[in-house]
Amino acid sequence: MRMRKKKHLEERLSDVGGILFALQSEDKHFKTGIDKKEYIEFKELFGNDNPVFLEIGCGKGKFAITYAKTHPDINLLAIEKEANVIVSACEKAIAEGVKNVFFVKTSAEYLEKYIKPGSIDGIFLNFSCPYPKKRYAPHRLTSENFLKIYKTILKDNAEIHQKTDNMGLFEFSIEQFSSCGFALKNVSLDVHKTDFENSDENIITEYEQRFMALNQPIYRLEAYIKK
Repeated sequence: MRMRKKKHLEERLSDVGGILFALQSEDKHFKTGIDKKEYIEFKELFGNDNPVFLEIGCGKGKFAITYAKTHPDINLLAIEKEANVIVSACEKAIAEGVKNVFFVKTSAEYLEKYIKPGSIDGIFLNFSCPYPKKRYAPHRLTSENFLKIYKTILKDNAEIHQKTDNMGLFEFSIEQFSSCGFALKNVSLDVHKTDFENSDENIITEYEQRFMALNQPIYRLEAYIKK
């Protein structure tokens, strides 16, 4: 079901323009759409040379904002394609005075258009849409199509951290990572039964809290390119 457009959405998007890049056109021809590069200059954007991490599908921004606040020595670029959702994330970041996070309204298919090869220090995939129907598998953010993009924009030795409540997506992801030349570590079938649960890196979003309350397992892995 299509999300209802928020009231005064265009006005609100304009108000958060200082930390939001609404770069994507409505052109869905991704393969040709990425030909004309519009690279984001990270040093100019953030005002420093700190490592840049990427969250794809940031939703309302809980993870991105918390991670940025607890890691002031890094920069975080948060990607979300839904204007209705990303505007809330931007408003929250501004309200909390977070300076090392910026948001980009675009689809993951466009990442190579805006991000230079070998410039990202790590990627977070938190509770991505599982697209459970088999015919929609190419849309999953851990499908081969996207993993090829991540390989292009990631630095050497960079990692992808994935969290999901969906066992089917997790199994699919393991298969895709393995077939695309990634190695896996810290694979967990229930992250809240591991030491990671009490780690400062374990940021629990509202979405995750909901599933924890139902005693549903949360799956997690870390992937890196094998040398």
